[in-house]
Amino acid sequence: MRFMFACGGTAGHINPAIAVAGRLRELMPDCEILFVGCVRQMETVLVPKSGYDIKTVRVCNISREKSIIGILHNIKATYFLVKSTIQSRRIIKQFKPDVVIGTGGYVCYPVLKSASKMGIPTAVHESNAVPGLTTKMLSKIVDKIMLGFAESKKYYKYQEKTCVTGTPVRGEFATYSKKKAKAELGISENTPLVVSVWGSLGAANMNAAMCKLIKLAGDNAGFKLIHSAGSEGYAEMVTALQETVPDYEKNGMDVREYIYDMPRVMAAADLVLCRAGASTVSELTFMHKPTVFVPSPYVTNNHQYKNAKVVEDAGGAIIFEEKSLDAAQLLEKVRSILSDKSELEAMSEAMAKLAKPEATDIITEQILSLCEKS
Repeated sequence: MRFMFACGGTAGHINPAIAVAGRLRELMPDCEILFVGCVRQMETVLVPKSGYDIKTVRVCNISREKSIIGILHNIKATYFLVKSTIQSRRIIKQFKPDVVIGTGGYVCYPVLKSASKMGIPTAVHESNAVPGLTTKMLSKIVDKIMLGFAESKKYYKYQEKTCVTGTPVRGEFATYSKKKAKAELGISENTPLVVSVWGSLGAANMNAAMCKLIKLAGDNAGFKLIHSAGSEGYAEMVTALQETVPDYEKNGMDVREYIYDMPRVMAAADLVLCRAGASTVSELTFMHKPTVFVPSPYVTNNHQYKNAKVVEDAGGAIIFEEKSLDAAQLLEKVRSILSDKSELEAMSEAMAKLAKPEATDIITEQILSLCEKS
């Protein structure tokens, strides 16, 4: 059997595909798997690191600006769409997949559309609570639409194609207990740990807010903190802290450029502060982690807020909006949650109810059912 995955742009699109590819390889060690992504994007690093081959095409996002610049940008996007469609057909003809699966990113459109026109079964997975432009465009074309959130089903005209699967989580997130993770990190089992992470590059506004929070917490925070400042914000944040809170490390505040041992750190966490990308939400619900979300206001269709709202409404998280974020209020909320064991337990239970630990298996079954019909 041959399986082709199209994904790209963000880890939230790439990691679910890698998780499903891993399960297919477990079930069928002799199967062939090929990824298709966009040139010079994150997938060209993450996919080979996971042991899979990847071919690339060049795609371009669509501008929503109603201006000369927006029009010119979309002319370029149309050119690359035509070119990437030709490239996709060539890759598909060479690989001869039995099924093609898209898990997000603009690259999905030319690949899945080409595969569908060539009579190859196709499926797309939408991880966000509100479908993105690519998924909307593909909904008429693909054979199956797999959804991360039940709340997103109402947006689709072709209900017979939809299936709520959840979003796959990497297997490493199931390898640690909180007790084991805290012990390996050298943190007492009774000491609360807060984990703060805002993306691999970091977020300037959130780093500034966390600097203020660390200063306000002083030498009696009542918790330990592991904060990921991101590759673009780490040096500036460390400099700022050294000037304003020189003892921040002694106070239990661990500021890192990147959290390389994320499964272990997340397992150890009592409370998480983060964005609300769909993949992140899936990991947090899978691990039953109480969360304070500060959704990114810079994403299309404000989809992170909508993801976070599903979780908040269920009782597993609290939302702060970045535009009105106050470090003192955030610190007060963190301390309030950590000091109330019953609230922590209630939030954890709510996250557990939202979790779909079987997501990888459900998606794998959907893919294999398409193979049987081909």
